[in-house]
Amino acid sequence: MENLDREGITRGVHLVGDVMYDSVLHNIKLAEKNSRILEELDLKPKSYALATVHRAENTDNPARLKSIFNAFDQIAQNGLSVIVPLHPRTREKLNNSETYQHNNLVLVDPVSYLDMLLLEKQAKVILTDSGGVQKEACWFEVPCVTLRNETEWPETLESGWNVLVGSDPSHIIKAVENAKLGLKLKDIYRKGEAAEQIILILSFIRS
Repeated sequence: MENLDREGITRGVHLVGDVMYDSVLHNIKLAEKNSRILEELDLKPKSYALATVHRAENTDNPARLKSIFNAFDQIAQNGLSVIVPLHPRTREKLNNSETYQHNNLVLVDPVSYLDMLLLEKQAKVILTDSGGVQKEACWFEVPCVTLRNETEWPETLESGWNVLVGSDPSHIIKAVENAKLGLKLKDIYRKGEAAEQIILILSFIRS
């Protein structure tokens, strides 16, 4: 809203929230009722780190990918299980090289959306290069370690739920060791009623 205001765009602007938040609130209830992913992977809540890597900047750069997975492996050696649902591109890169340390990791096939939501909510910490997962981690109040040098969601950094570490193993490991709860996010995402608000606004405009 502030950015639009600085550009002189003020008419017809409405703050309604985030439809992705609507979706998460709706679907986590279904996940908690129907998903069996924790039992399938023999996981206890808050006993593991969840990691995802899929961006080309990480998967297509051998040095970055090696650093990231070696950091994951060290975290697992330090006593925290690391669950990695593998993107097909990432799996291919790992299969084509013997330089990545991942013997101590739990590598699994990609999981469904509901399974992923439950894994996120019950993780002790999340490591990811995904934009969406960063937001979901904050909504579930799970500390997030972002494997990039930038983020589209600065509010997640400001609230303390998220930290940028790039691909440096020492930074990744330290961020996991220092992971802690953040502050309540500002009311920018509203209460999960964005879709309803959009429909009401559009209905009013049409009338």
